[in-house]
Amino acid sequence: MNGSVRLGVWTARSALFSLGLLASAPAQTASAADCPGHPDALGTFRTLVVDPREHPRIGTMQYPETLPLEDHEVVLTFDDGPLPRNSNQILEILAAQCVKATFFTIGRQAQASPEGVRKLRDAGHSIGTHTEDHPLGMNRMSIERARQEIDDGIASVKSALGDDAALAPFFRIPGLARADAVEEYMASQGIQIWSADFPADDWRHVSSSRVYDLAIKRLEDKGKGILLLHDIQARTVAALPRILHELNVRGYRIVHVVPATPERPATPTEPQQWQLHPPSETVAISRWPKIPNFVFADIEMLSAPALADLDGPDGPMPAFPEGFDRARPHGHGIPLPRQAPWPRQSPLPPETAENALPVPAPDVFEIPEKSYAALLASSPASRRAEQAVLGEPRPTKLTSLEDDDFSRSVRGKSRLGRAQRTRLSHHAGRGGRHAAHSRNAAHSRHAEHSRDATHSRRSTLKRVVQVRKRSV
Repeated sequence: MNGSVRLGVWTARSALFSLGLLASAPAQTASAADCPGHPDALGTFRTLVVDPREHPRIGTMQYPETLPLEDHEVVLTFDDGPLPRNSNQILEILAAQCVKATFFTIGRQAQASPEGVRKLRDAGHSIGTHTEDHPLGMNRMSIERARQEIDDGIASVKSALGDDAALAPFFRIPGLARADAVEEYMASQGIQIWSADFPADDWRHVSSSRVYDLAIKRLEDKGKGILLLHDIQARTVAALPRILHELNVRGYRIVHVVPATPERPATPTEPQQWQLHPPSETVAISRWPKIPNFVFADIEMLSAPALADLDGPDGPMPAFPEGFDRARPHGHGIPLPRQAPWPRQSPLPPETAENALPVPAPDVFEIPEKSYAALLASSPASRRAEQAVLGEPRPTKLTSLEDDDFSRSVRGKSRLGRAQRTRLSHHAGRGGRHAAHSRNAAHSRHAEHSRDATHSRRSTLKRVVQVRKRSV
């Protein structure tokens, strides 16, 4: 069955389902109109029978599925009761509008007010459970402790009712703190976990007007769904009459949900109806069939190319003694890689005497006499000798005939400096009377010796250059 056929079948079934609802609507509307003292009451539009084992988790706040509701249908749910002071007022408001809802009661509350639980049953509401002590961390506790909370809550509510059949197999996790282990355990027990489609935030510290605004706005955004409220809150008591009145004005209808039993089978539904917004003919994508998988009409394989068709850069490919698909066996039974079909690189030819370069002649390395003299004059040794003669702080030893004369000149300068310092120290020790005269005399002698040393260095440099020329 292709996509278009399945869509047509689903559309036909949906039409029949809608016709069935419309056929039963007059009788149910009449019962709402007959609500004592409230002829314009909202009433309960229809009753939806569900099988918890077929759909174990509902509520799009956390799960992909929700109740199979039509557009503008609402399911009212209340948590955390019973608390007589507020829960009894909630029951009176619902009774005045002939509205049926689903209550998720806490075991400890049921023990404290068993009469309140029985009032829920007598009014015809559905009763589920909400654990024993309402822990907010079921997603963090061990499965043993979570099971204890669940089982104790069920036992307390059953004890307050005095009738096991009056308890619906519905359960809501406190704080909606879902956990895989909890969900698996509830599914094994045949208990349906309820989340919600939208809340009214009535557990927060907000005004009743804010509760009303959030409930109506979020319902308008969704178009239908499960509304989450709390019957223990005074702000919910104050907001509920306005919420029910606005639902009636805007054309919303209340749906009451009950569990399936052997005597009461589940309401027939289609899988698409358990989605909040199932595909329909108004959605463009649902009008187009799915693209089928490609099916090849002809499965004939293409012929393999011949080796002659594969030409390399240097001409046709060489022929190999073995085909490419045959692997040559290895010595240890492991096949070797197949030989590549392209040409191999040829080795370089060996060197011969014809390819060898000639040996250079000795005259290639000869240097003319003038060039050698110029190189010697610009050699580092000559530059160091010149720098030493011109007054470098560290004299460099020269390899020349006048080396001893130059060394004696430099050493004489050093001795002269020490003698001068000795005389200056001697004159300084005798007192300051002739200090100025002594300093002037020392300065004159130092200047004279400096001129002699400069003249001696220039003469020495001249002799060094002459000796270098003669040796060249």
